Amino acid sequence: MTSAMIPTIDDVQPYDGDDLGAIPDSERPTEDPGRGDGTTFRVWAPTASRVELRLFHNGCSDGGCGANGGCGRTNGCGSNGRGRTGGPAARPEPAASSSAGWQPGTSTGEEGDADVSRQPYATYAMTCGKGGDGRPDGTWVAHIDGVGHGTFYDYVAYFPDGHVTRTADPWARAAGVNGRRSMVVDLRQTDPEGWDGDRSPNVPASELVVWETHVGDFSNDEHSGVPADHRGTYLAFTHNDTSVDSEGDFPTCMAYLRRLGVTAVQLMPIFDFGSVDETARGERRGYNWGYDPVNYNVPEGSYSTDPYDGAVRIRECKRMIQSLHANGFKVIMDVVYNHMYSADNWLERMVPGYFCRRYAGGVLSNGSGCGSDMASERAMMRKYIVDSVAYWAEEYHIDGFRFDLMGLIDVETMNAVRVRLDELPGGAAKIIYGEPWAADMTAVGPDVVLAGKRGLSRLDPRIGFFSDDTRDSIRGNIFHHHKPGYVSGAAVEFAPSVRKAVDGWRGTEVEVASVGQIVQYVSAHDDLTLWDKLCMAMRSVAFGHVGDLGGGALGGGALGGTLPDSGVWSADSGPSDAEYDADPSLSGDIMEANRMAAGLVLTSAGVPFMLSGEEFARTKHGCDNSYDRSAALNQLDWRRARRLRGLVEYYAALIRLRKANPAYFGGPRIVPQRDDSVVVFRVGGDCVTVNPTRQIAWQNVSVLRASHDWGQFAPVDDSAWQCVFSSRGVAACGEANWESYSRGHERQIAIPPRSFCVWRCE
Repeated sequence: MTSAMIPTIDDVQPYDGDDLGAIPDSERPTEDPGRGDGTTFRVWAPTASRVELRLFHNGCSDGGCGANGGCGRTNGCGSNGRGRTGGPAARPEPAASSSAGWQPGTSTGEEGDADVSRQPYATYAMTCGKGGDGRPDGTWVAHIDGVGHGTFYDYVAYFPDGHVTRTADPWARAAGVNGRRSMVVDLRQTDPEGWDGDRSPNVPASELVVWETHVGDFSNDEHSGVPADHRGTYLAFTHNDTSVDSEGDFPTCMAYLRRLGVTAVQLMPIFDFGSVDETARGERRGYNWGYDPVNYNVPEGSYSTDPYDGAVRIRECKRMIQSLHANGFKVIMDVVYNHMYSADNWLERMVPGYFCRRYAGGVLSNGSGCGSDMASERAMMRKYIVDSVAYWAEEYHIDGFRFDLMGLIDVETMNAVRVRLDELPGGAAKIIYGEPWAADMTAVGPDVVLAGKRGLSRLDPRIGFFSDDTRDSIRGNIFHHHKPGYVSGAAVEFAPSVRKAVDGWRGTEVEVASVGQIVQYVSAHDDLTLWDKLCMAMRSVAFGHVGDLGGGALGGGALGGTLPDSGVWSADSGPSDAEYDADPSLSGDIMEANRMAAGLVLTSAGVPFMLSGEEFARTKHGCDNSYDRSAALNQLDWRRARRLRGLVEYYAALIRLRKANPAYFGGPRIVPQRDDSVVVFRVGGDCVTVNPTRQIAWQNVSVLRASHDWGQFAPVDDSAWQCVFSSRGVAACGEANWESYSRGHERQIAIPPRSFCVWRCE
């Protein structure tokens, strides 16, 4: 292609075909006359003057693919408080030097790109693709006979200014170890037995309860009962009946999830990410959450039993999903299309200056805190995101997608994702939600509307979002660790907000089209765990935490057994290790707060969500950003789950309660106004009460009657309210469990102190 024919970045035309990547002939229908024994390679590189395809026998730069072979990874995006670092991200591999004389097979002299100095066994010049009008369509294509499943490849792109880059295939569906080279894959060869019969469980929206976990965290614990060679891998999810130390008395992993009763598992990133060296073994491999994409359409290799064979990770990822489905759980995938591991990524190497956002002077936008915001508003990045989501939904049977930093992705792209999923068989049931915020400002034009809080009204009403308003109201501000929330010491301050939160924020300035869009939560992988936040907020002198709060935050009574005689925590006070460890003699008040928080989330309108282990007071001993800490700090502690089985059973009972009453999901609430910190609301035939104070509170039952005859609330007998569920145990309700309590001419419910209760007319 001549220089005069090459468009500038602003003039490139998008490609609308569905054949980018490496497609083996074996995937074509048998009746297709074009079916042969080769593979068609196609990439979009409209600004390149030529592109070469290189073929290899292995997926790394030497036969052993060891640390000296140029395939190792280093930690990437580091710490902005969201599992990312503040400095420049480490590059997956420096691009080839800009030199007109550079040829494949010679060293570039740049450390870490030794890969390009290895001779391919074959190199092919690709042909400029043509559209229906005979003009270049921006793609480069080559069909190579005799090349198929298991062949590794990469590209060398040449540009008019003499710049040359070696790059893996951004549209690859398989890759070698650490994702440095792409691999041709016949996807039907990666299907596990019974894959054609795999089906998503039928979970009504009203029964959706999401449990977030990390593949490694799920089974890394040596006491998980999972065989050692499967711990921390996709295959850990295929063991259905594990128990603590294989003793049989307390379930772990899949058996535990079945008993807990959640209905969807959200997996932290399972695409190929850059911060863990797949060639390393054991503790040398390191640990990371994985929010640093390298190959969007390839599963992460460190979770597989063989990261060198590109087909193994695909097959084992599918087996994990198949097992989750068979056990009754929807699978939600955490996707990170807002940034990549580095600005020096495969997309940017293929089309320099196009896929990452930049300011007018060429400076990279950094709204993600990682220095590589992806330009979702550009046609081919939008197409890439939409196609990638659809690919995971179709090929891997993924049931839903959680968008990391959705506030960096434009509304048009998010709505296009929804439309594309709806077009798939059963696609209307696919779940989409995301974080409606960003880490910082990003470089977009004034006509681009981002899917942050200001853009929520323009989102399809079947795209949801996390409610940080609910989170901060119940547990306290995430950025100020010692600042309490409703359940932990600031009940008077936050009671009005909590009354709005339980009703899905209807009738407020943040009301949205559907309460089903709202993800209600008090813990996620980011920030402190719920238990750690409660420990910090309730064991600090800050914000007036004193022993006898009287009419203040807690409404009287000592906070805990460790309070000094002065009744005030010392200035340097904070949680002890014993309190983080949930010593019952020291943390009774914290456990009460945890139970109230769980009750509020699981009876609120919207979709309840929790971090794995919240239900057994998961702790990281005050670490609020454990993205690259040890696996030991991050793993689920299954012996702790057994020790705190009472809290686990409490969560399980709440989940059963919610699943049995569809009104909890989106039904209207009667929320009586009160002048104290107690929260009361009626939903369907239930009345929910939350009393964070240390005195009995009272609620007139007459206000729980419906004020209209629209049929949304059944008539009730004022004298028939019974306590059917309580964080303190129904028997402990005492006088509150009478038929009702009469004061003069008004029937009242007596609400126990420090309690979450559900009442019903029996």
